[in-house]
Amino acid sequence: MSAATVTAPVKDVQDDGRIPLRGHLRHTGALVRRNLLWIRQDPESMADALLMPIIFTLLFVFVFGGSIGQALGGGQDGYVQYVIPGMIAMMSMTLSQGVGTGFSQDFNSGVMDRFRSLPIGRGSVLFAKISVELIRMLFATTVLMIVAVLVGFDINHWAGLFGAVGLSTLFASSIMWVFLTLGVIMKSAQSVQAMGFLVLFPLQFGSSIFAPTQSMPGWLQSFTDYNPLSTLADAARGLMVGGPVAHDLWVTIAWSVAITAVMAPVAIHKFRTKS
Repeated sequence: MSAATVTAPVKDVQDDGRIPLRGHLRHTGALVRRNLLWIRQDPESMADALLMPIIFTLLFVFVFGGSIGQALGGGQDGYVQYVIPGMIAMMSMTLSQGVGTGFSQDFNSGVMDRFRSLPIGRGSVLFAKISVELIRMLFATTVLMIVAVLVGFDINHWAGLFGAVGLSTLFASSIMWVFLTLGVIMKSAQSVQAMGFLVLFPLQFGSSIFAPTQSMPGWLQSFTDYNPLSTLADAARGLMVGGPVAHDLWVTIAWSVAITAVMAPVAIHKFRTKS
């Protein structure tokens, strides 16, 4: 073994115990690789990212598309153009839950105890988890768009499509800090999943993802106005299909920045202090 091989890991930690940015990046990259290798060994963990966009797209297009499409004035074809951008927003929220359940499983299996005993940046563990979940989300979004084209979605604005995916990725990364916090403080993956559903369902169905909000009761419309999934879905719809974008875009970005600013320090602190 060469001297360079022996001394390279030491450079990641300074004499005072602090880990420089380069060290954090190296640790994050190594942990991302570890998580990807785990997925390779357990391909069933990608089942939700593969099947969810297929099932939800077919369900809403062919079961609800006719009736809701008529209300929109465009039939099923019109509903496809309406719901697919909303489905991209839904993917960003639904798959974000996986980062919390996976984190909880790692704690219960003892993996996190091993990580915390190593001289690596604590934030690197969290950032690696988020990075891999974002890769899963982008995979699910790709599957979604393939199915969307097969059921009749017209991609007329490629730049808008990439913009919508980028916005959804930004929002998903912020929501993942919430689920990481749940993964640290809750005792089991089942508890994280149950709490996730309690959060996800009101946000998803009390939004403009699947249907316009104009026919909803006034109190529910007030909720949808402040629901970040509504602004994300409307921004994605404007980018991909056409329509107003600026207001919903900036509101979604503001939500993403605010959630990250609040929850990222909380998640990192809870991870460092968990006994």
